[in-house]
Amino acid sequence: MDCSICTTMPSILRPPRNTICGSCYEGARTTIALLKKLEGSKEDRHDKSNHNSTINNGSSISSSPLFSCEPQPLEKVIKWMKNMKETEEEQKKRIVFLSSFVSGFKEQLHADILLKPGDDGPPIPAHRALLASKSEIFKNILDSDGCKTAPEYAITLQELNSEQLQALLEFLYTGTLASDKLEKHVYALFIAADKYMIHYLQELCEQYMLSSLDISSVLNVLDVSDLGSSKTLKEACVGFVVRNMDDVVFSDKYEPFSQKNQHLCVEITRAFLMETRSKRRD
Repeated sequence: MDCSICTTMPSILRPPRNTICGSCYEGARTTIALLKKLEGSKEDRHDKSNHNSTINNGSSISSSPLFSCEPQPLEKVIKWMKNMKETEEEQKKRIVFLSSFVSGFKEQLHADILLKPGDDGPPIPAHRALLASKSEIFKNILDSDGCKTAPEYAITLQELNSEQLQALLEFLYTGTLASDKLEKHVYALFIAADKYMIHYLQELCEQYMLSSLDISSVLNVLDVSDLGSSKTLKEACVGFVVRNMDDVVFSDKYEPFSQKNQHLCVEITRAFLMETRSKRRD
């Protein structure tokens, strides 16, 4: 039985009956249930209809069944669901179209610059235009006279090894990064993003570190935050240490951390004393 909503069969070949599959039926039933919940009294519906906003093309937002408080016939709901499906397909096509630039990176199509990692690994071809558009620092480097005149010019990123550099370029070309790669390289990517002013990547790394902050990771994150320019991340780490002072200070990581970062230990001590003083006053 072909579904009149999700079928791929041309309309001229469909049987003369209005049939839908189980999935579409459940979706329609859920939508209808939602519409019933949105129904209010007639007075409320009348008041709200007078305040319906209109979009740029002049059509009312209430044209969507989900935004209307009036009961909607099944035919209108089905039409809306078809429109939503067409919109989804359009978005998929757009994503596929934009992903062609990613293929250019993977296949090294017309690459015109080399990026070298700091571990003497092989250079990775990239595109000047993309690097300049994603980072003001890269733009300044590529605008330099030495970079313009040398066709085999390579930019060395000393702070990244080969795997980390590959992850950085993957993010620059796609705007995203697999969770396992982000977890593995988050510290190095955060430092690189801060250095080369790749703000979106810096925010992504910062959010990941804050969301996964715990006893075992807080000192590492605090160390990394001290190398960057994010005050929010550093203050969050110091606050976390103060709130969990016993667990952090008596952990195996604290002694080597304190030997390497004496100034951070001073900040932690001062923050702890200020917190203690504040509690006494209260």
